[in-house]
This record gives sequence, C-alpha cells and structure tokens, in this order.
Amino acid sequence: MSMLDVRNLGKSFTYALKGIRRVAKEEQNFRIQLVVAVIVVVFMFAFDLRTPEKALLTMAIVLVLVLELLNSIFERMVDILKPRIHHYVEDIKDIMAGTVLVASVGALLIGCLIFWPYFVKLVISSP
Repeated sequence: MSMLDVRNLGKSFTYALKGIRRVAKEEQNFRIQLVVAVIVVVFMFAFDLRTPEKALLTMAIVLVLVLELLNSIFERMVDILKPRIHHYVEDIKDIMAGTVLVASVGALLIGCLIFWPYFVKLVISSP
C-alpha cells in the first residue's frame, strides 16, 4: 500500500464537495456569504491590496464559511432530537446562528477597516 492512495483522496474530495454543494443548495445564508466572498476577492485584487491585508480578509472569509457549515451540521444534528428530547434544541440552534452572526459582523468590520482607505483614495483621485 502506498502512502498516497489517489482514488481514496479523490473520493474524499468528492464527498467534501457534495457536502458543500448540499449546504449551498439548502442554506440561503451560505449562498449570500459565498457571493459576498467572491465580491471581496474581486475587490482584493482590483485594489491591489498588500499581502497581509489579503491574508486577513481570506481568513475572515474562511472563518465565516466554516462556521456556517458547522451551523448547518448542528442544525441537522439537533433536528434529529427536536423537540421530543430536550428544550435546549432551540437554544443550540440560536446560539450557533449567533456565532455565525458574530463572525460575520467581525468580517464586515475587518473588510471596512481594510477597504476604507482604498475607497477614500479612489474617491479623492476621481475628477
């Protein structure tokens, strides 16, 4: 057996992409976050941001998307229990949604802090 089994690796990627597609198909917030992520990436290169700024924005994007995927996992897990097992099911869903909201607001603030000087420069330099 070799160290790297390409077939198993390919299957792993296939399953992972299948999961991401399912969340993108079923969760409106994830689709919105993907669209915003694409816009941010376009702006990153249009404004020729410095590497640390690109890295920070990329980390913020990944954090929000990962938390949204985790939120989807938690929702599915607790839906199995809901509501017959415990009243905490609703709390778990609300707290996880709040977690994604906090990360999204943080990412928005990071984006504003990074892009603001570039937008100001663009407006000032326009005729």
